[in-house]
Amino acid sequence: MNEIARFAISLLPVAAFLSLTGCNRQAAAPAEPPLAGATLGGPFALTDQDGKTVKDSDFAGKYRLIYFGYTFCPDVCPVSMQRLMQGYRLFEKANPEAAAKLQPLFVTVDPERDTPAALKQFVGNFHPKLIGLTGTPEQIAAVAKGYAVYYRKAGEPGAKDYLMDHSDVTYLMGPDGAPIALVPQDGTPQAIETVLAQWVK
Repeated sequence: MNEIARFAISLLPVAAFLSLTGCNRQAAAPAEPPLAGATLGGPFALTDQDGKTVKDSDFAGKYRLIYFGYTFCPDVCPVSMQRLMQGYRLFEKANPEAAAKLQPLFVTVDPERDTPAALKQFVGNFHPKLIGLTGTPEQIAAVAKGYAVYYRKAGEPGAKDYLMDHSDVTYLMGPDGAPIALVPQDGTPQAIETVLAQWVK
């Protein structure tokens, strides 16, 4: 059993309770989502990799797997997305009906360079269902603030070849848009699949 199954999702503990009657183990009480009650998320209107406007309301009734990064990232973002989508593929194979209720999203923190065309090439490397989202600097700033995501441009002012410092975090959001849990994109695909299987029903 991996550490995710041993009651840890990122930095937030998940409590599970087992009661024993004689030699018979009772079923564990349902755990409350680790991020229940957290003030995260909110409405947005962004542009996808096909140049179409996408709103948060378009995903009403669906779970959402949301990662913030940028396509010019030399290492962290591509590796995180690869692991996330490998975990998602495992989940699809094990439970296709539940996986169909989950929409993976990649939100850029580098709208200056991440045009729809750049996003299309990037997300196409990972999963056909993955949606890339960009927007104006103001739109991205508002979404990042809603999800408590930190980001800033690193390097010399005015340089075209720059890196972005940013939070490396993945959120699992519920069908109503409420936060459920952090997903360990730095873990194994199996660990990611375990978290998805626990909460996406």
